[in-house]
Amino acid sequence: MNKNALLSFVKQKTILVPIFLYQNYKKLGLTLEEMLFMMYLNGQGQNIIFDPQEISSDLNMTTIDIMQLISNLTDKKILEVKASKNDKGIVEEKIYLDGFYTKYSLLIMETLTENNSNEIDTSIFNDIEKEFGRTLSPSELEVIKAWTANFKSELILEAVKEATLNGVSNIRYIDKILYDWDKKGIKTKEDVLNMLNNRKKENEPVEVFDYDWFDEDEDDFE
Repeated sequence: MNKNALLSFVKQKTILVPIFLYQNYKKLGLTLEEMLFMMYLNGQGQNIIFDPQEISSDLNMTTIDIMQLISNLTDKKILEVKASKNDKGIVEEKIYLDGFYTKYSLLIMETLTENNSNEIDTSIFNDIEKEFGRTLSPSELEVIKAWTANFKSELILEAVKEATLNGVSNIRYIDKILYDWDKKGIKTKEDVLNMLNNRKKENEPVEVFDYDWFDEDEDDFE
């Protein structure tokens, strides 16, 4: 082997696999081959151009195998392939890994929650997602985790229901409800029901919290 060939071999791309992912990839519904393929794509950075020939060359796999992996991972909503025009007006297919990052972030959060406190009901995340009708973002998961340290899960869910009843599925809005209830001494689901019953008896108007309807970006929550 000559010097240039040796240097080329040494400089080959590296696939880095986090130990946590290696230990838990099955929880994401991935096979070992799919997980390694995802880590290869992750190593390509943002705006991955879908080039089956290049991927095939890098991984020493046939293009048919590559296309099958892409199809499997698309069905699992782990990745997505979209066509768009570049600056030169040429149509390109790009691979997006947003589905993977969302699922992986949720898995990390659930695992950390389980490890940090046996008292936290991790089903709270799933319950809130059902109420919102969408997947929670990593920043939303962080805020909800902080809530569980101060409020009971049943109270958090009541605040979520109160928000969605008012047509809002925003973490900041729910945060205001929780801390307003806390000031009033409302700590349990029973306290919430008693408050609602008192409202009905006294014909009090439903309290609507101040909310910026023109700024609903959950990731801006700090």
